[in-house]
Amino acid sequence: MNEISALDRKKEAESYRKVASAACFGTFLEWYDFLTFATLAVTFGPLFFPSSDPAASLLFSLATFGVGMVVRPLGAAYFGSLGDRIGRRPVFMITITLMGFATLAVGFLPTYAQIGIAAPIMLVILRLIQGLSAGGEIGGSAVFLTEHAGESNRGFKTSFLSTMGPLGILASTLQIALLQFFLTPEQFQEWGWRVPFWVSLVLFVIAFKVRMALEETPIFTEMRKENKRSSSPLMDNFRDQETRKRMFLLFFCISAGGAVLFFCMQVYTAIFLKTALGIAPKTVDALSITATLALLPLTILAGAISDRIGRRPVVISGLIIGALAILPAFQFLQYLASAAQLNLLLAGFTLICLSIPLALVVGPQIALLAELFPARTRNSAATLPHNLAAGWIGGMLPFIVTWLNKTMGNNLAGLWYPTLFLATAAIVAVFYLPETRDVNLRK
Repeated sequence: MNEISALDRKKEAESYRKVASAACFGTFLEWYDFLTFATLAVTFGPLFFPSSDPAASLLFSLATFGVGMVVRPLGAAYFGSLGDRIGRRPVFMITITLMGFATLAVGFLPTYAQIGIAAPIMLVILRLIQGLSAGGEIGGSAVFLTEHAGESNRGFKTSFLSTMGPLGILASTLQIALLQFFLTPEQFQEWGWRVPFWVSLVLFVIAFKVRMALEETPIFTEMRKENKRSSSPLMDNFRDQETRKRMFLLFFCISAGGAVLFFCMQVYTAIFLKTALGIAPKTVDALSITATLALLPLTILAGAISDRIGRRPVVISGLIIGALAILPAFQFLQYLASAAQLNLLLAGFTLICLSIPLALVVGPQIALLAELFPARTRNSAATLPHNLAAGWIGGMLPFIVTWLNKTMGNNLAGLWYPTLFLATAAIVAVFYLPETRDVNLRK
């Protein structure tokens, strides 16, 4: 009996690894495609938004990045609801196809110098398609993976999905760093920036093939057999008071908190070092890669810790540490940059320290997305607030912080925005965020 039980557990583990690999690779591609734009924000400015004022070009470029984030909730509302009605798996195939098309098309887009105003218009349209796709993927993938994870060690098992965003940035940053190393600045500006978008075609083909082998989650399959699916899941979520409350907590405390930390530390940091402090792009890329490599094991560790002590204390700790650390860390980076020679060791250590609060929030986040809601409307309940937070709060953060800095004439003034947001989210979480570690996902 024990041998049979051990064999069953082995098969279950192998099946989960297959599902996790497929889900993670597809999500990695979504993040790689989506965040390559952010990595190239400084490059896109003069190519698509030429201006005599470099700061204005950068703001236009960041605003275009933000547009893709702003429409994410629309994609989440549509695809999230669709996932509750027809299944998690078919939605994955649709979203990854949309993202693959839009990203590849950016790589062939003419610049402003070639076709004028049509260039930024087309760029914005493709960015909108990327945003709609990401809205259906990011959040829905968390539900898909968590429903496959079973009842034990969900925080650890699902935390690997949270590493796909940093891995997407890492792959994009490494690729761009290599291109800038082998190409002259003129070559990179002329055609080198297109290469990451062309590479996405190869990744898309692999991800599509892998996802074709995915099976529907056992929980959704059971609901379909018992005819327990909701015909209007999004409306059902808003009608239920407890679900509305949890959607708000997911939006404000977990997803927005994680998004603010992610975009502040993984996206805005590089922009700040390159533009505000004037540090060489190659040096910034090296620092960013170091911080990202440190973030990966920290995220998995945070997910594992949440299985032992609960999701709630881990997330709240991340919000509090983030609120306390952001301003001092950026002040220290500015101090280091003002020296005759930048101390790379101290700068790298500072960025690694900034990764700790981010890991504490996003490590348990994937499990929380599913655990907060009932199975019948889980996909739509999780994806909408998650993408609303990531899109409207996180995605616009680089633009808002840069705009506040420019308006106030201070490179650090805008950082009060993420600091106060995280502090408020921590207070709300302390009083209202429930513990979900032992929730039965089938209910």
